[in-house]
Amino acid sequence: MRSGLDVRLAEAIDGLRRDGVYKELNHLDSAQSAWVTMEGRGRVLILSSNNYAGLCDVPEVIAAGKAALDRFGAGTGSVRFICGTFTIHRELEQALARFVGTEAALSYVSCWTANEGLMPTVLDEQDVVISDALNHASIIDGVRLCKASRRVYKHADMADLAAILKETSSARTRFIITDGLFSM
Repeated sequence: MRSGLDVRLAEAIDGLRRDGVYKELNHLDSAQSAWVTMEGRGRVLILSSNNYAGLCDVPEVIAAGKAALDRFGAGTGSVRFICGTFTIHRELEQALARFVGTEAALSYVSCWTANEGLMPTVLDEQDVVISDALNHASIIDGVRLCKASRRVYKHADMADLAAILKETSSARTRFIITDGLFSM
């Protein structure tokens, strides 16, 4: 006997299929690159990858990854603050800090976690975060997690942004956040 939840979910999935919006995963049978081999579709040009720098299939990057696997294993087993962080991560963070001229730097496993970590750490109730209306979901999540007042300006509209800056001039900090590249 199927539960009410099972029936409801099956009906929802049927509706997605009927509406033509049911998502099927594409399976890659090659390294992520501009051109990939996709199972059942052959050679396909990928225009939606996060492989902006094109490093996913560079032989030197692959070799460095293999060497890191041999030295450090397949993962930390836990978050870095509990079980420790790898020396290679410390070296990366020190190099990044020197590059940007700061005392220290902190690396994250993804931009999503960086966006979720930054704003709640540096902003509180005395501050305002001002976000572009078309920011990536990870930026929006970071904005929602912080305690600062939140304002949204129309996408790439500097007049709207200027008006919000004027309205929020009494805030301790006004933090403007926008995508570096609007992928959508």
